[in-house]
Amino acid sequence: MTETDPQNRAIGYARVSTYGQTLDAQLDELKAAGCATIYREKATGAKVERRELQRMLKRLDAGDVVTVTRIDRLARSTFDLFSIVRSIVDAGGQFRSLAEPWADSATSTGRLMLAVLGGLADVERDLIRVRTAEGRSRAKTRGQHMGRPSALTAQQAAEARQRRRDGATLKELAASYNVSQATISRLSKNYSQGGVRES
Repeated sequence: MTETDPQNRAIGYARVSTYGQTLDAQLDELKAAGCATIYREKATGAKVERRELQRMLKRLDAGDVVTVTRIDRLARSTFDLFSIVRSIVDAGGQFRSLAEPWADSATSTGRLMLAVLGGLADVERDLIRVRTAEGRSRAKTRGQHMGRPSALTAQQAAEARQRRRDGATLKELAASYNVSQATISRLSKNYSQGGVRES
């Protein structure tokens, strides 16, 4: 691992996934590595909204060196790791992991690692897309409905459409079925698109 330039700020990021765990060991390692500022988080790696991570990324200055004790403290997937490290590099910062010397964006090996991560992230994204499409296809074959369940049963929907044609307002219908006016409006639009003129 390369030594950081004295003019660069070493910024630590520490995370544990459950509230039963402590950050103490990570904090000790990061302080020993010269991190004066350390962002601390108790959240799962899969959680999209990690406030301290986002706060750190927004405050990065060119030359800052983001340091973690291990890569899995930063991300749980190749795609997320590449995205986060890319954000650090785009801000003019550097990234390093104390446990994985090759994960240092200031070195040629680290830059190669970024390129490889980018390729792996693309593969991972494609695999997720394919699995999702296959899952939808299998569900459709079995007659399962994908997406959010309908707010109204088929009978209620037919009844609401008829009442709408008979002059009932969106507000009245929404109140009757305890749904939003937008739900009733969509029913009417879908029906009119099927060849029946909406009143």
